[in-house]
Amino acid sequence: MNRRHFVRLGLVGTAAGIVVPRAAQAAATSFDPFKTPLAGGLYYTLESPGRWAKKAKGHSPRIERNGGTIQVTTPHPMDGWVHYIVKHMILDENFQFVREVLFDPEKDTPITDHDIKNLQNAVYAVSMCNKHDVWLSAIQV
Repeated sequence: MNRRHFVRLGLVGTAAGIVVPRAAQAAATSFDPFKTPLAGGLYYTLESPGRWAKKAKGHSPRIERNGGTIQVTTPHPMDGWVHYIVKHMILDENFQFVREVLFDPEKDTPITDHDIKNLQNAVYAVSMCNKHDVWLSAIQV
């Protein structure tokens, strides 16, 4: 095989490798953030609490649906600026950012309400603690 042919094949293979994963990620049904190696390492869930296993119940966001809205609650005490929930984020079915609410740990309780009328399939709630990282929960809509 000559060098030009080898380089051409390498470029085609590289291009195919870039296109296929992006297409796979775009399909909402092919991505399950609860079944990736990221769960329990980059972010945490009740099922994959990683190094924070003892902290899971107080840090994992709870989601309750009421028609076209959801309420996200993190059952975590707000200990001023020492230990607190920084924010809640809402992500759509493709794990894309929808909305966030920041908390003042001296005034707020980590409870937020979100309009989900324009969202479909899955909605993800993220709760971020200043000491125990990022926690993820989901609800099917």
